[in-house]
Amino acid sequence: MKWLEKVGKWVIDGVNASGDYALLNLNTFKYIFKKPFDIKNLFKQMERIGVDSLPVVLITALFTGMVLALQTYAGFKRFQAESMVGALVGIALTRELAPVLTGLMVAGRIGSSIAAEIGTMRVTEQIDALEVMGVDPVHYLFVPRVMAGTFMLPLLVALADLIGIYGGYFLVVSLFGENPYLYMKNVYIYTETWDVVSGLLKSIAFGYIIASVGCYKGLRTRGGAEGVGRSTTEAVVLASLTILIADFFLSKLLF
Repeated sequence: MKWLEKVGKWVIDGVNASGDYALLNLNTFKYIFKKPFDIKNLFKQMERIGVDSLPVVLITALFTGMVLALQTYAGFKRFQAESMVGALVGIALTRELAPVLTGLMVAGRIGSSIAAEIGTMRVTEQIDALEVMGVDPVHYLFVPRVMAGTFMLPLLVALADLIGIYGGYFLVVSLFGENPYLYMKNVYIYTETWDVVSGLLKSIAFGYIIASVGCYKGLRTRGGAEGVGRSTTEAVVLASLTILIADFFLSKLLF
């Protein structure tokens, strides 16, 4: 019956962790509207999450658009529907691929960084020092990072949409010699405003998930340097899984 004990312990630990994470989120929402507002730290985190993530996000979007156009063109050619490649690239990128892939890339880059930073502060007792000085770590550490993630991910996704669509345009026009006007025309005709808006709404949720999970895992770090490494890995895995799960339910809700 030891396996049953392990399953029970795993369930209880999961429920406790979920409750702890929910309480930290409630405290974060409370402190968002509470003075003092650390604008300098907020802009620092926005630069770190948004500007510093631009290269990896744009390269990912460019090649995603090119690969999607390449595979779609090969399939549509069988049915003489090559002109519809632009429509499919536009819809697929704006609805799903751009927000999800951007979220996963930022989770790997920023979620791990946040968890490592706050985890190091925890094991070196810097967070304890903040509490002794009367500074709430949730207000000081969580709020700027969560707000920055929520603000910046939609901007990254909007740029990823554009770069991905033009990546597909470049491949279809330059490699296959298709009509550039027809490609862009179909993108504009078949990609509706709600497709773009729904992807941006998803990215707001994904940005919040990445930052909040990284902060949570960092704050609950135990066990020195080994614990920091463990928390960093758990933050990336948990944020990535949560993004994929949330994507399903948001897609069901929005469409």
